[in-house]
Amino acid sequence: MDVKTLCLGMLINKEACGYELKKKFESLFKHFFSAGYGSIYPALADLATSGLVECREIPQTGRPDRKVYKITDNGRNAFERALQTNEPQHKLRSDFLAVMYFSELLDERRVNRLLNDRIEAFEDAVEHISSIETEMGINAPAGARFVAGFGAVIAKAGADYIESNRHLLTETAPGRIDEPAHGG
Repeated sequence: MDVKTLCLGMLINKEACGYELKKKFESLFKHFFSAGYGSIYPALADLATSGLVECREIPQTGRPDRKVYKITDNGRNAFERALQTNEPQHKLRSDFLAVMYFSELLDERRVNRLLNDRIEAFEDAVEHISSIETEMGINAPAGARFVAGFGAVIAKAGADYIESNRHLLTETAPGRIDEPAHGG
């Protein structure tokens, strides 16, 4: 699924400006889909040009007019078609895993720091998702609860895996570049 389609989905229940959509990507979607202003605003412009959203401008004093987007009937239909026809993939792109693949070329202190940082990031993700679940409450849509729970399980499993298997990367192995004990 692309940013344009997700923007349509976020506009299904409530109109929003680009800033508000960015905040949703940073909170509700943070653990599984990222998007920045550089992709959100062009997506909204394309959606408006295609007639899938309407844009109205709200004047602001001393600042540019605020653009608020509302999904059209055509936009709703396009979003529903995308949900029915999209064959969703579960892709994993991880700079962390790419670096760990070549960990034997790193000094052990850096490997340990990267592992600890990743565990902390996974724990932060679990905490973040838990706060979203609390904020959504028990009346949240089933899909939102499912996605939050899935994200929390994946993050916890990632942290557990690193803790259980860090010895594979931190025991001095042939080819590893280790710094001298004095920190040189």
